[in-house]
Amino acid sequence: MSDLLAVQQALQQRFEAQRVVFWHDPAREYEAELETLDLADVNTIKVDGNEFGVKSAILADHTTKHLVYRTGEVPHGTGNWLLDLELAYGVFTADRASMIQQELKLNDRALLPVIQEHKKFFASNVRKQALVKLLSESDDAIIFRAKMCQVLTKAEGHKLTDIVREILKENAEHKDAKYAELVTHGLDSFFWEGLANIYGYKSEAPSVEDFVLWMFSLAIEDFKAVSTDEYRNIRSDFDALRYDLRTQASMKKLAGKAASVLDVGSRLEDRSYHELLNVTIYEEIDQKTIRDLTDDIIAQAITVREVRESIRKRQGSPWYDKYDKFYAALLHASELFSALGKLPRSIASMAVGLESYTSDWYRIDQHYRKFVYAFRTAEVQDPLERLKQEVDRQYTNKYLYEFGALWQQTLEPMTTWTSNALTPQASFFESHVGPIVKDGRSKAVVIISDAMRYEIADELVSRIRSRDRFDASLSAMLGSLPSYTQLGMAALLPHNQLELSPEGLPVFADGVPTNGTKNRNKILESVKGCALSAADVQTMSALELRELYKQHQVFYVYHDRIDAAGDDAASERTVFEAAEETLRELVGLVTKWTSANATNILITADHGFQYQDVPLEEAYYLSERPNGAEITKKNRRFVLGRALEPSPALMTFTSAALGLSGDIDVQIPKSIHRIPLPGAGTRFVHGGASLQEIVVPVVAVNKKRKSDTRQVDVAIWPETDKITTGQLSVKLMQSEPVTDKIHARTVRVGLYAGNVLISGQPILTFDSTSDDQRDRYQIVQLFLTQEAEDFNHRLVELRLEDPIPNTTRWKPFARANYMIKRSFTTDFDF
Repeated sequence: MSDLLAVQQALQQRFEAQRVVFWHDPAREYEAELETLDLADVNTIKVDGNEFGVKSAILADHTTKHLVYRTGEVPHGTGNWLLDLELAYGVFTADRASMIQQELKLNDRALLPVIQEHKKFFASNVRKQALVKLLSESDDAIIFRAKMCQVLTKAEGHKLTDIVREILKENAEHKDAKYAELVTHGLDSFFWEGLANIYGYKSEAPSVEDFVLWMFSLAIEDFKAVSTDEYRNIRSDFDALRYDLRTQASMKKLAGKAASVLDVGSRLEDRSYHELLNVTIYEEIDQKTIRDLTDDIIAQAITVREVRESIRKRQGSPWYDKYDKFYAALLHASELFSALGKLPRSIASMAVGLESYTSDWYRIDQHYRKFVYAFRTAEVQDPLERLKQEVDRQYTNKYLYEFGALWQQTLEPMTTWTSNALTPQASFFESHVGPIVKDGRSKAVVIISDAMRYEIADELVSRIRSRDRFDASLSAMLGSLPSYTQLGMAALLPHNQLELSPEGLPVFADGVPTNGTKNRNKILESVKGCALSAADVQTMSALELRELYKQHQVFYVYHDRIDAAGDDAASERTVFEAAEETLRELVGLVTKWTSANATNILITADHGFQYQDVPLEEAYYLSERPNGAEITKKNRRFVLGRALEPSPALMTFTSAALGLSGDIDVQIPKSIHRIPLPGAGTRFVHGGASLQEIVVPVVAVNKKRKSDTRQVDVAIWPETDKITTGQLSVKLMQSEPVTDKIHARTVRVGLYAGNVLISGQPILTFDSTSDDQRDRYQIVQLFLTQEAEDFNHRLVELRLEDPIPNTTRWKPFARANYMIKRSFTTDFDF
C-alpha cells in the first residue's frame, strides 16, 4: 500500500464520522499530491493566510464536507483563528512515519522513532510487505529492528544467530551485499551493538572480517574466558553455525582463512594434541592430531582404547570426512600392533592353530588389509609414510615370517593333509550343499569368489548382517593343497574323487575335467544344477533371474575380482582395492538372488592368499631349487611332478596324502618362502600351506521375514537435576555395544524451555563396539545462551534428538528435566 492511499483511506474513515477534517502537514509532504486524492464530494480548502474566510465558510455551510489542509507552522493559542474548530473536530496528521506505522498495524508509539530513523527502509513497498509478514503486536523496538535486519539479509529468523549466519555465508564467498544493505539502511550500528552485548565482540572499528578473526581466535582456546559467562553466547552460536548443514561449508572456508591470518599452525606447534581434541574447527588440529598419534602409535606409547577415544573426539570436526582414511589407518595400525603383541610363542597343534586363526589371529590380516587400503586411498600418503613402513615391517617380519615359522613347525610332523578342527574343502558339497537340496524341494545358490580369504569373508558377514532382515554366519574348511585355483574350484563341485593332471590344469572330478563353465555344467547336471558367472547374474533383469531360479535346484556362480588383480604383476598392488570391490559386489549378488526368491545362499572361495605391500627380501626366496625325476609345473608356492626329491626347505606330499588320486607329488615351500621365478608378481601369492592360504571360508546367508536392525540405545545419566552455572555437564551412556544388527547413532543434544533453545546443540556419534561400559559413555558440555535468563527458577528440558533421514530436521527420542537456579550477572539486549 502506498503512503497516499493510506492517507486517503484514513481520511475517508474520518469523514464517515464527521463533516469537517483538519489536516496538518507541517513539512508539506503531501502538498503536491493533494489534488490526486479521491474523496468524492469533499470540498478541499487550503489554509494560506485566509483563516477567517475558511472559518466563515465552514460555519455558514452545515451540509458540505470540508477538508481543511494546513502546512507550515500553526500559530499557538489565540493566534490560531481556527483553534475552536480544530478542538471540536480534532486534527489529522499524516506524517509518513505515522502512516507507515498505521500501515504496519502497530499501535506502540515507541516504534515511531525507529520508523523515522530508517525512512529509507520503508521507501520500498517490497520491504514493507516482507516486514508486515514478520511483525507481531508485542514487538518492541529491538525486535522491530531485528526483523528489519531479517528482511534485508533474507534470514530465516530475526535472532542474532540468523542474521550472523547470512553475513558469514556471504563473507565466506568474499561477498558483502547483505551487510551493505544493513549499512545502507542505517542498521549496521544496531548489528554491532548486538554483537557487543550478546557475543562480547567490542571494537572501535568493527568489521565483518575483524569479527570473523575475533571469533575464530576464541575458538582456538575453546572459548575460555576469565568470566564463565563472557563468551557463552558466541560459543553456543558458533557451535550451532558449524554443525548446521546450511553453514558447515561456509564455516570451513572461514576457518581456513582465519587459520592463515592467525598462524594457527605455529600457535599449535608446542601444544599437546590431547588438550586440543575437543577443538574441532581447525583443519590444522586434525593434521596435528594425525601427526602426533602416528608418533605415539609407532612408539607404542598409546593403547588401542586411547587411540579409539582420540579419534571419536575428532568425529565432531568438519574436517573429519577429509581425514577419515587417515584416522582409519591409525586405528587399524594400533589394533594390528596390539594383536601382534598378544601372539603366542608356540602353537600346540594344527587343530589349535586352525581354531585360533578362525577365532582371533585372522584379525591381524584384516587390520593389515584395512590399514593398507586406507593408506592407499587417502588423498595424500606423506603423513603416514613412517607408520606404513613400520606396519609393513612388523606384519611381514613378526607375523608372516616369524609367526609363520611357528605354524610351519606345527605342520612338520604331518604325513597326511587332514585336521580334526576343520572339514576338508573337498567335502563342501556333501557337508554344505547336500543337506539343503536333499529333500528335492529346497534350492541352493553357491557363490564362489576366487581368493576371498577368511578375514574378507568375516567382513562380508558383517556387511550382510547389517542389512535389515538379512542374517549370515561364518565357518571354515581346510583348503586343498596345493592352494591354487584349479584344485580349489574342483574341490567345491560334487564328486567322489579328485585327480591332478601333471600340469595342474585341468583337475579331474571322477574323471571329468573341471575347468570352464561347460565342464562344470556337465558335473552339476547330476544334481540338477548349472554354472554361470557373476557377470551373467549382474546383467540379468530381476524377471530373468527369477525364471532361471525356477529351472534348476543348484546354482554355482563364479566371481573373480581379487585373484584377477593379484595374479597380474601390473595390478597386484590393487588387491586390497579389489577386496573392497568384492565385498560390494557380493552383497549386491546376495541382494539380487534373494529378490529372485533364493533363500539358501552359500558364499565360499577356492583358496586364500598371502600379501604384503612391499617386495619380499631375498632371504625369503629359496636358494635350493626343487628337484625330481619329472617336474611338470612350478609355481612360486608349489611344485608338481613325479618322484620329487625331499628337501629341508620344502614339504613333500604324495597325491594320496593330500586325498587325491594319481601319482603326482606335490612340494610346498615352508613358511612364507617362495620359489624364485621370473616374471610373476612378488607381493600376492597362494598355493602354499600358510593359514591365510588354506583356511577357506563358508558364509551361509538367509533372509528373515521381520525387521531385525535398529539404532543403538543412548540414555541420559544425570548427576544432578539443577543448573547453577552457565554450563551443564551431562553423561550420556551408549547402553550396549554396536553390532551388525545394532547400528551406530548420531545424536544432537540441547536444552529447551518449551520450544525455546537455551543452549548450544553439539552433535555426538555413538558407535562403540566395546563390551566394557566404561568405553561407551560420553560427557557433553552444554553452554547456556542468553535466553536461559528468562527461565531462571523454572524447569527446562534436555533433549536427545535423532536426524530424520533425507531431511535437515531432528526428532527427540529421550528427555530429562532440570531446574535452572543461578544468579545472572550479565545483561544482554537484542
